[in-house]
Amino acid sequence: MASVNGSALPDVKKSEELKAQANEAFQAHRFARAVELYTKAIELNSENAVLYANRAFAHTKLEEYGSAISDASRAIEINPKYVKGYYRRGAAYLAMGKEKEALKDFRQVAKIVPYDPDAKRKLKECEKAVNKAKFEAAIALEWQSVMTLDYTTIEVEETYQGPRIDDKITLDFVKKMMEEFKNQKTIHKRYAYQILLQTHETLKATPTLVDITVPPNGHFTICGDIHGQFYDLLNIFSLNGLPSEENPYLFNGDFVDRGSFSVECIFTLFAFKCLYPTGLYLSRGNHESKSMNKIYGFDGEVKTKFNETMSEMFTEVFCCLPLANVINGKIFVVHGGLFSSDGVKLSDIRSINRFREPPEEGLMSEILWSDPHPGQGRIPSKRGVGVAFGSDVTTRFLQENNLDLVVRSHEVKDEGYEETHDGKLITVFSAPNYCDQMGNKGAFIRFDAPDLKPKFTTFSAVPHPSVRPMQYANNFFSMLA
Repeated sequence: MASVNGSALPDVKKSEELKAQANEAFQAHRFARAVELYTKAIELNSENAVLYANRAFAHTKLEEYGSAISDASRAIEINPKYVKGYYRRGAAYLAMGKEKEALKDFRQVAKIVPYDPDAKRKLKECEKAVNKAKFEAAIALEWQSVMTLDYTTIEVEETYQGPRIDDKITLDFVKKMMEEFKNQKTIHKRYAYQILLQTHETLKATPTLVDITVPPNGHFTICGDIHGQFYDLLNIFSLNGLPSEENPYLFNGDFVDRGSFSVECIFTLFAFKCLYPTGLYLSRGNHESKSMNKIYGFDGEVKTKFNETMSEMFTEVFCCLPLANVINGKIFVVHGGLFSSDGVKLSDIRSINRFREPPEEGLMSEILWSDPHPGQGRIPSKRGVGVAFGSDVTTRFLQENNLDLVVRSHEVKDEGYEETHDGKLITVFSAPNYCDQMGNKGAFIRFDAPDLKPKFTTFSAVPHPSVRPMQYANNFFSMLA
């Protein structure tokens, strides 16, 4: 970059070359590479609003909504009439469930281009989303639990050909259910209700932080996000065996949303939880929440495949999921990550009131949303929620709690896993070719006692029926994605 009187001048030509490369990377779904290239282009020409808006879109694809909002705001600052800046920021706000903020941006778009039919359509859809959210907030004040439903009064028609539960859930039933799901069929709502009610009772009696014991010569498997990718879940079981007391698993949150076979995933996991309470463990992820489910597809999928009552039941069950697990007193497992301040003890986590929708800040929010970063200390999260924590934060947390390792999920990794923070933190992600476009592998971790050293298995995506991801997602969000 040239300079005049000590002030840097933009290198427009080189910046545009990098922008073109970034656009190509974006089209190839290499979103992290696109962010890197847009950043280099911005360094050469920091007053180009298009570069910030484009980078905002790439951040959105990476679910880094805080960074997307920051970039879109910068684009608007450079050019207050730049429509795409408002579009990008509005989409990021919507992805975070902040409909009111999104509405302000889409109203601004309509002011700038009042005769644009697409702008009018998106504004109308956003207004509908805000009004729906207001209505749901109002009726929430009259909320009553749906977990009192008596499934035994529901008749199973003679024409029903699927698997049946005679008295209690059996392995034979679960295997037949998975086969039905594999063939794109479903189970009778009576049995679906029975699974949900039994899971609710089991989880409600489970501590917020679960202590798991792996006996000598035993083993334990941890899986990360599966995000509704049922056929990849079946592949995990094919590679590593079905869950059982002798072959225990922990699925570390984000079972649903994004993928369009979330119903199949969650009923399979819940049925195994009912069958083997200490053969399958579950941690809550940031997508086991009402706000995320309404945006990213699970709510729509449940209502399409079952009904609204079933959707309400899932909301209640998700609020009973534990937030953390400790294996043999040494391995700390959470979905997201660590905390915005030092000194958090395991006893603090045990005392969290988890029976609610996740708050926007505090220990529960950070457990579900935080991410590691490669440096030291803490920096703002790219997601706009939680915190990004460095290796020193991880080391202090482990030392203060006499732990050896943090295992977490929450982020796509090219190889399905990543070891960072001097080997003291592992990220595992079990949804290969995430959303049918990221090209990543999936992975799971097996720990063999007594040394509990991690052994990684990676795997590629398997074919699935031609139902696109986000098939059941919020219509407005799908329109912007």
